[in-house]
Amino acid sequence: MADYKGIKGGKVQNFSTNPPAPIVGQVWYNETTRTLNYFASNPVGSFATGGNLNTARNNVGGAGTQTASLAFGGAAPPNVDITEKYNGTAWTEVGDMNTARSKIMGSGFGLQTAAIACGGATDDYSALSETFNGTSWTETNDLNSAREQMGSVSGTTTAGLVFGGQGPPPAMQVSCENYNGTSWSEVGNLNTGRYLLAGSGVVTAGLAFGGDTDPGKQDITESWNGTAWTEVADLNTARASLQGFGVATASLAVGGNTPPISALNEIYNGTCWAEGADLSTARSALGSGRSGTTTVGVVFGGGAPSLTAATEEWSQPVTLTRSADTD
Repeated sequence: MADYKGIKGGKVQNFSTNPPAPIVGQVWYNETTRTLNYFASNPVGSFATGGNLNTARNNVGGAGTQTASLAFGGAAPPNVDITEKYNGTAWTEVGDMNTARSKIMGSGFGLQTAAIACGGATDDYSALSETFNGTSWTETNDLNSAREQMGSVSGTTTAGLVFGGQGPPPAMQVSCENYNGTSWSEVGNLNTGRYLLAGSGVVTAGLAFGGDTDPGKQDITESWNGTAWTEVADLNTARASLQGFGVATASLAVGGNTPPISALNEIYNGTCWAEGADLSTARSALGSGRSGTTTVGVVFGGGAPSLTAATEEWSQPVTLTRSADTD
């Protein structure tokens, strides 16, 4: 029978602390804790079915986390003002938006109890902004540029960022606007104007990826450092009407239209994109809780290609170090 040295090519080593970057299957002895340790593999992430929205719709806005999300607006059709809260199991309708609108996909940010929705489509391009306090919506200062189908990062009701989109006359937007809790200010432009794009990260460090330049689905990814945008590694598959969540160095790009409508999921590690486990159902124009990571997140609604109320929850367990007491 093969022993550990025969399998790994060396003896079990002693360390005063756990090694900083163990390899899968490595065994070592921690002299401080007096434990024998084994480093397990990083399990592959996957999407699992969550509770359905009460109203199927696409181009829906979203905010929050996997266990405390908010879905607002969208097209059922027609455009709706419906707001629903998710508790990790089921959705419950709460106070409606003041103005029904769709195509706010990616342009909502914040928490389940403190969110903001901006832009979108009513009968025309909209600059409207509304804040949510956990119960009801209140109109606040408008965007500087009316637009729809833009991207955003995960923010708060006192700090947010939206970018790109489509505005009048039908034109791809490069402008980026920052929210300070009271009003919107224009900041550094995207390098490539596009709409139907996705975003992730936060106000000081974010990503913008995918989108459409009409015509032309895009694989472009740009990184935001709080001041300016820089092009980084492209998506593996160009697509629009996708959704994103995570941080600037660890994000997911989910679903979209390549065409056709896609279930694709790609994971960004701060340097490049790699394909991950796909959605259970291909869909575009979906919403997201936005405040997710590469280990946990949630998406909902969209077109599949018909409207869907489905919610899918992303989970990727962290790497594991298992220990056995030797005393």
